[in-house]
Amino acid sequence: MPVLRAATLPRRLLLSPSWIVRLNAPGRYALALAVVMASWSAAQILSQLTSSNRISGVLLAGVLVTSYLVGSGPGYAAAIVSFLIYNFYLGASIVGVAAYRAEDILLLVTFPVVAFLMGNLTGRLRDETKRTDIRQRMTAVLFEGTREFSACDDAAFIRVRLADYLAAAAQGQAFVLEDEVLCTGGGAELTPMVMSAAQALAQEASGEARSIEAAGWRVRRLSGAGVAGWRADPAPGPQEEDLLQILADAGAAAMTRAQMAAGKAGAEARARTEDLRNSLLSSISHDLRTPLAAVLASATSLQQFGDKFDAKTRQDLIATIQEEAERLNAFVTNLLHMTRLESGALDAHSAAFDLAEVIDRTRRRFERLRAHWKISFAPGEGAGLAVGDPVLFQVALANVLENAIRYSPPQSNISLSSALEEGAVVVRVADEGPGVEASELPRLFEKFYRGASAKRTPGTGLGLSIVRGVMHGMGGQAEAALRTDAKSGLVLSLTLPAAERHEEAV
Repeated sequence: MPVLRAATLPRRLLLSPSWIVRLNAPGRYALALAVVMASWSAAQILSQLTSSNRISGVLLAGVLVTSYLVGSGPGYAAAIVSFLIYNFYLGASIVGVAAYRAEDILLLVTFPVVAFLMGNLTGRLRDETKRTDIRQRMTAVLFEGTREFSACDDAAFIRVRLADYLAAAAQGQAFVLEDEVLCTGGGAELTPMVMSAAQALAQEASGEARSIEAAGWRVRRLSGAGVAGWRADPAPGPQEEDLLQILADAGAAAMTRAQMAAGKAGAEARARTEDLRNSLLSSISHDLRTPLAAVLASATSLQQFGDKFDAKTRQDLIATIQEEAERLNAFVTNLLHMTRLESGALDAHSAAFDLAEVIDRTRRRFERLRAHWKISFAPGEGAGLAVGDPVLFQVALANVLENAIRYSPPQSNISLSSALEEGAVVVRVADEGPGVEASELPRLFEKFYRGASAKRTPGTGLGLSIVRGVMHGMGGQAEAALRTDAKSGLVLSLTLPAAERHEEAV
Protein backbone atom coordinates (compact mmCIF):
# COMPACT_ATOMS: atom_id res chain seq x y z
CA MET A 1 0.00 0.00 0.00
CA PRO A 2 1.68 3.27 -1.05
CA VAL A 3 1.76 5.92 1.65
CA LEU A 4 0.25 9.24 0.60
CA ARG A 5 2.67 12.13 0.96
CA ALA A 6 1.73 15.79 1.05
CA ALA A 7 4.00 16.49 -1.91
CA THR A 8 1.82 14.29 -4.11
CA LEU A 9 -1.16 16.61 -3.71
CA PRO A 10 -1.87 19.93 -5.46
CA ARG A 11 -0.51 22.85 -3.43
CA ARG A 12 1.06 26.28 -3.76
CA LEU A 13 4.76 26.78 -3.26
CA LEU A 14 5.76 28.03 0.16
CA LEU A 15 6.98 31.61 0.42
CA SER A 16 10.27 30.56 2.01
CA PRO A 17 12.72 27.83 0.99
CA SER A 18 12.23 24.54 2.83
CA TRP A 19 15.38 24.94 4.94
CA ILE A 20 14.08 28.25 6.29
CA VAL A 21 10.68 26.74 7.10
CA ARG A 22 12.40 24.05 9.20
CA LEU A 23 14.35 26.60 11.31
CA ASN A 24 13.53 26.82 15.02
CA ALA A 25 13.02 30.16 16.83
CA PRO A 26 16.73 30.87 17.59
CA GLY A 27 17.60 30.02 14.02
CA ARG A 28 15.02 32.44 12.62
CA TYR A 29 16.32 35.30 14.80
CA ALA A 30 19.91 34.49 13.84
CA LEU A 31 18.87 34.63 10.19
CA ALA A 32 17.22 38.02 10.83
CA LEU A 33 20.47 39.35 12.31
CA ALA A 34 22.41 38.05 9.31
CA VAL A 35 20.05 39.82 6.89
CA VAL A 36 20.40 43.08 8.85
CA MET A 37 24.20 42.85 8.78
CA ALA A 38 24.09 42.15 5.05
CA SER A 39 21.88 45.20 4.48
CA TRP A 40 24.21 47.33 6.65
CA SER A 41 27.21 46.17 4.58
CA ALA A 42 25.33 47.06 1.41
CA ALA A 43 24.48 50.49 2.92
CA GLN A 44 28.12 51.22 3.68
CA ILE A 45 29.19 50.32 0.16
CA LEU A 46 26.41 52.52 -1.28
CA SER A 47 27.41 55.40 1.04
CA GLN A 48 31.03 55.26 -0.09
CA LEU A 49 30.11 55.08 -3.75
CA THR A 50 27.62 57.96 -3.64
CA SER A 51 29.07 60.09 -0.79
CA SER A 52 25.56 60.24 0.66
CA ASN A 53 24.09 59.43 4.02
CA ARG A 54 20.72 58.39 2.55
CA ILE A 55 21.08 54.76 3.60
CA SER A 56 17.82 54.31 5.54
CA GLY A 57 16.14 52.75 2.52
CA VAL A 58 18.73 49.96 2.36
CA LEU A 59 18.24 49.17 6.06
CA LEU A 60 14.44 49.23 5.61
CA ALA A 61 14.83 46.78 2.73
CA GLY A 62 16.64 44.43 5.12
CA VAL A 63 13.71 44.66 7.55
CA LEU A 64 11.31 43.91 4.68
CA VAL A 65 13.30 40.87 3.52
CA THR A 66 13.55 39.55 7.08
CA SER A 67 9.79 39.83 7.67
CA TYR A 68 9.13 38.19 4.30
CA LEU A 69 11.40 35.21 4.99
CA VAL A 70 10.95 34.41 8.67
CA GLY A 71 7.85 36.27 9.87
CA SER A 72 6.83 39.29 11.90
CA GLY A 73 8.62 38.43 15.18
CA PRO A 74 12.13 38.35 13.68
CA GLY A 75 11.05 41.32 11.55
CA TYR A 76 10.47 43.41 14.69
CA ALA A 77 13.91 42.41 15.98
CA ALA A 78 15.45 43.38 12.64
CA ALA A 79 13.71 46.78 12.86
CA ILE A 80 15.18 47.46 16.31
CA VAL A 81 18.70 46.41 15.32
CA SER A 82 18.49 48.43 12.08
CA PHE A 83 17.36 51.52 14.05
CA LEU A 84 20.26 51.18 16.48
CA ILE A 85 22.73 50.82 13.62
CA TYR A 86 21.26 53.80 11.80
CA ASN A 87 21.37 55.92 14.94
CA PHE A 88 24.98 54.96 15.54
CA TYR A 89 25.75 55.74 11.90
CA LEU A 90 24.42 59.27 12.20
CA GLY A 91 25.93 59.88 15.64
CA ALA A 92 29.41 58.77 14.52
CA SER A 93 29.19 61.21 11.56
CA ILE A 94 30.71 58.72 9.14
CA VAL A 95 30.03 60.96 6.16
CA GLY A 96 31.13 64.12 7.88
CA VAL A 97 27.95 65.29 9.58
CA ALA A 98 29.06 67.27 12.64
CA ALA A 99 25.73 67.25 14.48
CA TYR A 100 22.17 66.12 14.07
CA ARG A 101 20.16 68.20 11.70
CA ALA A 102 16.40 68.53 11.64
CA GLU A 103 16.29 66.17 8.72
CA ASP A 104 18.36 63.60 10.65
CA ILE A 105 16.07 63.84 13.65
CA LEU A 106 13.07 63.34 11.40
CA LEU A 107 14.72 60.28 9.91
CA LEU A 108 15.50 58.88 13.37
CA VAL A 109 11.87 59.31 14.40
CA THR A 110 10.43 58.05 11.14
CA PHE A 111 12.76 55.10 10.71
CA PRO A 112 11.51 52.91 13.60
CA VAL A 113 7.88 53.67 12.79
CA VAL A 114 8.33 52.74 9.15
CA ALA A 115 10.47 49.72 10.05
CA PHE A 116 7.92 48.38 12.53
CA LEU A 117 5.01 48.98 10.16
CA MET A 118 6.81 47.31 7.28
CA GLY A 119 7.85 44.39 9.46
CA ASN A 120 4.35 43.99 10.84
CA LEU A 121 2.56 44.23 7.50
CA THR A 122 5.03 42.01 5.66
CA GLY A 123 5.06 39.40 8.46
CA ARG A 124 1.28 39.35 8.71
CA LEU A 125 0.99 39.06 4.96
CA ARG A 126 3.48 36.20 4.97
CA ASP A 127 1.76 34.41 7.86
CA GLU A 128 -1.67 34.79 6.29
CA THR A 129 -0.40 33.59 2.94
CA LYS A 130 1.19 30.60 4.62
CA ARG A 131 -2.07 29.78 6.42
CA THR A 132 -3.92 30.12 3.12
CA ASP A 133 -1.41 27.75 1.53
CA ILE A 134 -1.93 25.25 4.35
CA ARG A 135 -5.71 25.47 4.03
CA GLN A 136 -5.49 25.03 0.27
CA ARG A 137 -3.30 21.97 0.69
CA MET A 138 -5.59 20.50 3.35
CA THR A 139 -8.66 21.20 1.21
CA ALA A 140 -7.00 19.35 -1.68
CA VAL A 141 -6.29 16.41 0.65
CA LEU A 142 -9.92 16.49 1.84
CA PHE A 143 -11.19 16.48 -1.74
CA GLU A 144 -8.92 13.63 -2.82
CA GLY A 145 -9.73 11.62 0.29
CA THR A 146 -13.50 11.94 0.04
CA ARG A 147 -13.33 11.12 -3.68
CA GLU A 148 -11.40 7.93 -3.00
CA PHE A 149 -13.57 6.98 -0.03
CA SER A 150 -16.78 7.37 -2.05
CA ALA A 151 -15.50 4.98 -4.71
CA CYS A 152 -14.51 2.22 -2.25
CA ASP A 153 -16.61 -0.39 -0.43
CA ASP A 154 -13.75 -1.96 1.55
CA ALA A 155 -13.78 -0.70 5.15
CA ALA A 156 -10.25 -2.01 5.85
CA PHE A 157 -8.84 -0.20 2.80
CA ILE A 158 -10.62 3.04 3.78
CA ARG A 159 -9.17 2.77 7.29
CA VAL A 160 -5.61 2.52 5.92
CA ARG A 161 -6.11 5.38 3.47
CA LEU A 162 -7.71 7.61 6.10
CA ALA A 163 -4.55 7.37 8.21
CA ASP A 164 -2.46 8.30 5.16
CA TYR A 165 -4.67 11.25 4.23
CA LEU A 166 -4.74 12.60 7.80
CA ALA A 167 -0.93 12.44 7.95
CA ALA A 168 -0.67 14.23 4.60
CA ALA A 169 -3.17 16.91 5.61
CA ALA A 170 -1.43 17.56 8.93
CA GLN A 171 2.04 17.29 7.39
CA GLY A 172 2.86 15.11 10.35
CA GLN A 173 1.71 11.78 11.76
CA ALA A 174 -1.69 10.16 12.10
CA PHE A 175 -3.41 6.92 13.10
CA VAL A 176 -6.80 5.24 12.91
CA LEU A 177 -7.83 2.67 15.54
CA GLU A 178 -10.92 0.51 15.08
CA ASP A 179 -11.75 -2.83 16.72
CA GLU A 180 -8.16 -3.20 17.97
CA VAL A 181 -6.87 -2.74 14.40
CA LEU A 182 -4.31 0.08 14.23
CA CYS A 183 -3.36 1.82 10.98
CA THR A 184 -0.70 4.53 10.98
CA GLY A 185 0.33 7.22 8.52
CA GLY A 186 3.43 9.37 8.22
CA GLY A 187 5.55 6.88 10.15
CA ALA A 188 3.59 7.46 13.37
CA GLU A 189 4.86 5.82 16.55
CA LEU A 190 2.31 6.03 19.37
CA THR A 191 3.32 6.37 22.99
CA PRO A 192 1.47 4.38 25.68
CA MET A 193 -0.22 7.59 26.81
CA VAL A 194 -1.67 8.25 23.37
CA MET A 195 -2.78 4.62 22.97
CA SER A 196 -4.47 4.66 26.37
CA ALA A 197 -6.30 7.89 25.52
CA ALA A 198 -7.41 6.47 22.16
CA GLN A 199 -8.67 3.21 23.68
CA ALA A 200 -10.50 5.03 26.47
CA LEU A 201 -12.15 7.33 23.93
CA ALA A 202 -13.15 4.36 21.76
CA GLN A 203 -14.85 2.63 24.71
CA GLU A 204 -17.09 5.57 25.57
CA ALA A 205 -20.72 4.52 25.63
CA SER A 206 -22.11 7.73 24.14
CA GLY A 207 -20.71 7.09 20.68
CA GLU A 208 -20.69 10.81 19.88
CA ALA A 209 -17.86 12.36 17.88
CA ARG A 210 -15.56 14.49 20.05
CA SER A 211 -11.87 15.40 20.30
CA ILE A 212 -9.32 15.50 23.13
CA GLU A 213 -5.64 16.43 23.50
CA ALA A 214 -3.13 13.74 24.50
CA ALA A 215 0.66 14.23 24.58
CA GLY A 216 0.67 16.64 21.65
CA TRP A 217 -1.83 14.59 19.64
CA ARG A 218 -5.36 15.51 18.72
CA VAL A 219 -7.44 12.34 19.24
CA ARG A 220 -10.99 12.26 17.89
CA ARG A 221 -13.67 9.66 18.43
CA LEU A 222 -15.34 8.90 15.13
CA SER A 223 -19.07 8.58 14.62
CA GLY A 224 -18.77 4.78 14.40
CA ALA A 225 -16.66 2.71 16.77
CA GLY A 226 -13.25 3.97 15.72
CA VAL A 227 -10.77 6.64 16.81
CA ALA A 228 -8.50 8.83 14.70
CA GLY A 229 -5.56 10.94 15.83
CA TRP A 230 -3.06 13.31 14.28
CA ARG A 231 -0.09 15.43 15.25
CA ALA A 232 0.63 18.40 12.98
CA ASP A 233 3.86 20.34 12.67
CA PRO A 234 3.43 23.25 13.00
CA ALA A 235 0.28 23.18 15.11
CA PRO A 236 -2.75 23.98 12.93
CA GLY A 237 -5.03 26.93 13.49
CA PRO A 238 -8.75 26.64 14.23
CA GLN A 239 -9.76 26.53 10.56
CA GLU A 240 -7.12 23.91 9.72
CA GLU A 241 -8.20 21.88 12.74
CA ASP A 242 -11.77 21.97 11.46
CA LEU A 243 -10.63 20.63 8.08
CA LEU A 244 -8.79 17.75 9.77
CA GLN A 245 -11.89 16.88 11.76
CA ILE A 246 -14.04 17.02 8.63
CA LEU A 247 -11.59 14.65 6.89
CA ALA A 248 -11.70 12.24 9.86
CA ASP A 249 -15.51 12.31 9.94
CA ALA A 250 -15.70 11.77 6.17
CA GLY A 251 -13.50 8.69 6.50
CA ALA A 252 -15.62 7.42 9.39
CA ALA A 253 -18.80 7.86 7.34
CA ALA A 254 -17.20 5.98 4.44
CA MET A 255 -16.18 3.11 6.73
CA THR A 256 -19.69 2.91 8.16
CA ARG A 257 -21.16 2.89 4.66
CA ALA A 258 -18.75 0.14 3.55
CA GLN A 259 -19.60 -1.97 6.60
CA MET A 260 -23.31 -1.53 5.97
CA ALA A 261 -22.83 -2.45 2.30
CA ALA A 262 -20.91 -5.57 3.32
CA GLY A 263 -23.65 -6.48 5.78
CA LYS A 264 -26.32 -5.95 3.15
CA ALA A 265 -24.39 -8.06 0.64
CA GLY A 266 -24.01 -10.80 3.25
CA ALA A 267 -27.72 -10.70 4.06
CA GLU A 268 -28.62 -10.87 0.38
CA ALA A 269 -26.21 -13.77 -0.13
CA ARG A 270 -27.76 -15.63 2.81
CA ALA A 271 -31.23 -14.96 1.44
CA ARG A 272 -30.21 -16.27 -2.00
CA THR A 273 -28.61 -19.31 -0.39
CA GLU A 274 -31.80 -19.98 1.57
CA ASP A 275 -33.89 -19.64 -1.59
CA LEU A 276 -31.58 -22.01 -3.44
CA ARG A 277 -31.66 -24.46 -0.55
CA ASN A 278 -35.46 -24.42 -0.48
CA SER A 279 -35.62 -24.83 -4.26
CA LEU A 280 -33.10 -27.67 -4.15
CA LEU A 281 -34.94 -29.46 -1.33
CA SER A 282 -38.23 -29.03 -3.18
CA SER A 283 -36.76 -30.37 -6.43
CA ILE A 284 -34.94 -33.23 -4.70
CA SER A 285 -38.08 -34.24 -2.80
CA HIS A 286 -40.05 -34.25 -6.06
CA ASP A 287 -37.41 -36.12 -8.05
CA LEU A 288 -37.06 -38.71 -5.29
CA ARG A 289 -40.75 -39.04 -4.48
CA THR A 290 -41.94 -39.69 -8.03
CA PRO A 291 -39.71 -42.70 -8.88
CA LEU A 292 -40.01 -44.03 -5.32
CA ALA A 293 -43.80 -43.92 -5.60
CA ALA A 294 -43.64 -45.81 -8.91
CA VAL A 295 -41.24 -48.41 -7.47
CA LEU A 296 -43.39 -48.83 -4.34
CA ALA A 297 -46.63 -49.12 -6.32
CA SER A 298 -45.19 -51.67 -8.77
CA ALA A 299 -43.55 -53.74 -6.03
CA THR A 300 -46.74 -53.69 -3.91
CA SER A 301 -48.84 -54.75 -6.89
CA LEU A 302 -46.51 -57.64 -7.66
CA GLN A 303 -46.47 -58.70 -4.02
CA GLN A 304 -50.24 -58.66 -3.57
CA PHE A 305 -51.57 -59.55 -7.00
CA GLY A 306 -48.59 -61.08 -8.79
CA ASP A 307 -50.22 -64.47 -9.26
CA LYS A 308 -53.31 -62.81 -10.76
CA PHE A 309 -51.39 -60.77 -13.39
CA ASP A 310 -50.51 -62.21 -16.72
CA ALA A 311 -46.89 -62.45 -17.82
CA LYS A 312 -46.95 -59.20 -19.83
CA THR A 313 -48.32 -57.18 -16.90
CA ARG A 314 -45.76 -58.60 -14.52
CA GLN A 315 -43.01 -57.82 -17.02
CA ASP A 316 -44.23 -54.23 -17.34
CA LEU A 317 -44.23 -53.79 -13.58
CA ILE A 318 -40.72 -55.22 -13.30
CA ALA A 319 -39.56 -52.90 -16.12
CA THR A 320 -41.10 -49.94 -14.27
CA ILE A 321 -39.23 -50.84 -11.09
CA GLN A 322 -35.97 -51.14 -13.01
CA GLU A 323 -36.51 -47.88 -14.92
CA GLU A 324 -37.42 -45.85 -11.85
CA ALA A 325 -34.58 -47.37 -9.83
CA GLU A 326 -32.15 -46.34 -12.55
CA ARG A 327 -33.60 -42.83 -12.46
CA LEU A 328 -32.99 -42.72 -8.72
CA ASN A 329 -29.47 -44.02 -9.22
CA ALA A 330 -28.76 -41.37 -11.86
CA PHE A 331 -30.13 -38.64 -9.60
CA VAL A 332 -28.01 -39.70 -6.61
CA THR A 333 -24.99 -40.03 -8.89
CA ASN A 334 -25.46 -36.44 -10.05
CA LEU A 335 -25.54 -35.22 -6.47
CA LEU A 336 -22.32 -37.12 -5.74
CA HIS A 337 -20.65 -35.69 -8.84
CA MET A 338 -21.66 -32.16 -7.86
CA THR A 339 -20.20 -32.70 -4.38
CA ARG A 340 -16.93 -33.93 -5.88
CA LEU A 341 -16.78 -31.03 -8.33
CA GLU A 342 -17.26 -28.44 -5.59
CA SER A 343 -14.67 -30.09 -3.33
CA GLY A 344 -12.13 -30.52 -6.16
CA ALA A 345 -12.10 -34.30 -5.67
CA LEU A 346 -13.16 -35.22 -9.21
CA ASP A 347 -10.53 -37.63 -10.52
CA ALA A 348 -10.36 -37.71 -14.33
CA HIS A 349 -8.19 -40.36 -16.02
CA SER A 350 -7.21 -39.11 -19.45
CA ALA A 351 -6.75 -41.73 -22.17
CA ALA A 352 -7.79 -42.42 -25.74
CA PHE A 353 -11.20 -44.13 -25.94
CA ASP A 354 -13.72 -45.19 -28.58
CA LEU A 355 -16.13 -42.27 -28.65
CA ALA A 356 -18.66 -43.92 -30.94
CA GLU A 357 -18.91 -46.97 -28.68
CA VAL A 358 -19.61 -44.81 -25.57
CA ILE A 359 -22.21 -42.73 -27.45
CA ASP A 360 -23.97 -45.80 -28.85
CA ARG A 361 -24.03 -47.56 -25.47
CA THR A 362 -25.54 -44.48 -23.80
CA ARG A 363 -28.03 -44.00 -26.64
CA ARG A 364 -29.26 -47.60 -26.44
CA ARG A 365 -29.71 -47.38 -22.67
CA PHE A 366 -31.84 -44.24 -23.05
CA GLU A 367 -33.86 -45.80 -25.87
CA ARG A 368 -34.70 -48.69 -23.56
CA LEU A 369 -35.59 -46.44 -20.61
CA ARG A 370 -37.21 -43.66 -22.64
CA ALA A 371 -39.12 -45.55 -25.31
CA HIS A 372 -41.35 -42.57 -26.10
CA TRP A 373 -38.47 -40.60 -27.67
CA LYS A 374 -36.50 -41.40 -30.78
CA ILE A 375 -32.73 -41.10 -30.33
CA SER A 376 -30.57 -41.21 -33.47
CA PHE A 377 -26.80 -41.09 -33.87
CA ALA A 378 -24.81 -39.96 -36.94
CA PRO A 379 -21.05 -40.55 -36.44
CA GLY A 380 -18.74 -38.22 -38.32
CA GLU A 381 -15.72 -39.27 -40.32
CA GLY A 382 -12.50 -39.24 -38.29
CA ALA A 383 -14.36 -38.64 -35.01
CA GLY A 384 -14.01 -42.16 -33.64
CA LEU A 385 -11.33 -41.61 -30.98
CA ALA A 386 -11.14 -38.93 -28.31
CA VAL A 387 -8.90 -38.22 -25.32
CA GLY A 388 -10.58 -38.11 -21.91
CA ASP A 389 -12.21 -40.26 -19.28
CA PRO A 390 -14.86 -42.50 -20.91
CA VAL A 391 -16.79 -42.94 -17.63
CA LEU A 392 -16.99 -39.19 -16.99
CA PHE A 393 -17.84 -38.50 -20.62
CA GLN A 394 -20.71 -40.95 -20.35
CA VAL A 395 -21.90 -39.09 -17.24
CA ALA A 396 -21.81 -35.78 -19.17
CA LEU A 397 -23.56 -37.24 -22.23
CA ALA A 398 -26.22 -38.91 -20.05
CA ASN A 399 -27.02 -35.59 -18.38
CA VAL A 400 -27.27 -33.86 -21.75
CA LEU A 401 -29.62 -36.58 -23.07
CA GLU A 402 -31.68 -36.45 -19.87
CA ASN A 403 -32.00 -32.69 -20.28
CA ALA A 404 -33.01 -33.04 -23.93
CA ILE A 405 -35.66 -35.66 -23.14
CA ARG A 406 -36.98 -33.73 -20.14
CA TYR A 407 -37.81 -30.67 -22.28
CA SER A 408 -38.80 -32.37 -25.55
CA PRO A 409 -42.33 -33.65 -26.21
CA PRO A 410 -42.89 -37.44 -26.52
CA GLN A 411 -42.37 -38.97 -29.98
CA SER A 412 -39.90 -36.17 -30.85
CA ASN A 413 -36.45 -36.93 -32.14
CA ILE A 414 -33.21 -36.44 -30.18
CA SER A 415 -30.34 -36.42 -32.66
CA LEU A 416 -26.69 -37.10 -31.79
CA SER A 417 -23.81 -36.39 -34.14
CA SER A 418 -20.04 -36.29 -33.93
CA ALA A 419 -17.49 -34.44 -36.04
CA LEU A 420 -13.76 -33.80 -36.20
CA GLU A 421 -13.12 -30.04 -36.13
CA GLU A 422 -9.66 -28.46 -35.85
CA GLY A 423 -8.06 -31.35 -34.00
CA ALA A 424 -10.98 -31.78 -31.59
CA VAL A 425 -13.94 -34.15 -31.50
CA VAL A 426 -17.32 -32.42 -31.08
CA VAL A 427 -20.45 -34.32 -30.04
CA ARG A 428 -23.69 -32.43 -30.58
CA VAL A 429 -27.08 -33.27 -29.06
CA ALA A 430 -30.06 -31.51 -30.67
CA ASP A 431 -33.55 -31.66 -29.13
CA GLU A 432 -36.96 -30.44 -30.28
CA GLY A 433 -37.94 -28.66 -27.09
CA PRO A 434 -39.06 -25.03 -26.65
CA GLY A 435 -35.47 -23.74 -26.45
CA VAL A 436 -34.51 -20.64 -24.48
CA GLU A 437 -34.01 -16.96 -25.09
CA ALA A 438 -30.63 -16.10 -26.62
CA SER A 439 -29.79 -14.01 -23.54
CA GLU A 440 -30.15 -17.11 -21.34
CA LEU A 441 -27.58 -19.22 -23.20
CA PRO A 442 -24.51 -18.07 -21.17
CA ARG A 443 -26.27 -19.02 -17.91
CA LEU A 444 -27.53 -22.50 -18.80
CA PHE A 445 -24.47 -24.16 -17.23
CA GLU A 446 -24.77 -22.28 -13.92
CA LYS A 447 -25.69 -24.33 -10.88
CA PHE A 448 -29.42 -24.25 -10.05
CA TYR A 449 -30.19 -21.99 -13.03
CA ARG A 450 -33.27 -22.92 -15.02
CA GLY A 451 -34.53 -21.10 -18.08
CA ALA A 452 -37.84 -19.27 -18.14
CA SER A 453 -39.42 -22.03 -20.25
CA ALA A 454 -38.41 -24.71 -17.71
CA LYS A 455 -40.18 -23.32 -14.65
CA ARG A 456 -43.09 -25.79 -14.90
CA THR A 457 -40.88 -28.81 -15.55
CA PRO A 458 -39.52 -30.64 -12.49
CA GLY A 459 -35.76 -30.41 -12.07
CA THR A 460 -32.94 -29.15 -9.89
CA GLY A 461 -30.81 -27.23 -12.39
CA LEU A 462 -27.79 -29.43 -11.58
CA GLY A 463 -27.48 -31.50 -14.74
CA LEU A 464 -25.84 -29.02 -17.10
CA SER A 465 -23.61 -27.56 -14.37
CA ILE A 466 -22.31 -31.10 -13.80
CA VAL A 467 -21.76 -31.43 -17.55
CA ARG A 468 -19.62 -28.30 -17.64
CA GLY A 469 -17.62 -29.31 -14.56
CA VAL A 470 -16.98 -32.82 -15.86
CA MET A 471 -15.94 -31.61 -19.32
CA HIS A 472 -13.59 -28.97 -17.89
CA GLY A 473 -12.10 -31.63 -15.61
CA MET A 474 -11.19 -33.65 -18.71
CA GLY A 475 -9.76 -30.64 -20.54
CA GLY A 476 -12.84 -30.29 -22.75
CA GLN A 477 -15.65 -27.80 -23.21
CA ALA A 478 -19.45 -27.69 -23.04
CA GLU A 479 -21.43 -25.12 -25.02
CA ALA A 480 -25.07 -24.39 -25.82
CA ALA A 481 -26.66 -22.83 -28.89
CA LEU A 482 -30.07 -22.50 -30.48
CA ARG A 483 -30.96 -24.68 -33.46
CA THR A 484 -30.34 -22.97 -36.78
CA ASP A 485 -32.82 -25.05 -38.82
CA ALA A 486 -36.57 -24.57 -38.92
CA LYS A 487 -37.14 -26.51 -35.70
CA SER A 488 -37.10 -25.13 -32.17
CA GLY A 489 -34.81 -26.50 -29.52
CA LEU A 490 -31.25 -26.46 -28.22
CA VAL A 491 -27.98 -27.87 -29.47
CA LEU A 492 -25.56 -28.83 -26.69
CA SER A 493 -21.97 -29.48 -27.77
CA LEU A 494 -19.37 -31.56 -25.92
CA THR A 495 -15.77 -31.09 -27.12
CA LEU A 496 -12.72 -33.24 -26.35
CA PRO A 497 -9.23 -33.38 -27.88
CA ALA A 498 -8.93 -35.84 -30.74
CA ALA A 499 -6.75 -38.89 -30.03
CA GLU A 500 -4.54 -38.35 -33.09
CA ARG A 501 -3.60 -34.82 -32.02
CA HIS A 502 -2.89 -35.97 -28.46
CA GLU A 503 -0.56 -38.73 -29.63
CA GLU A 504 1.35 -36.31 -31.87
CA ALA A 505 1.81 -33.91 -28.95
CA VAL A 506 3.22 -36.72 -26.85
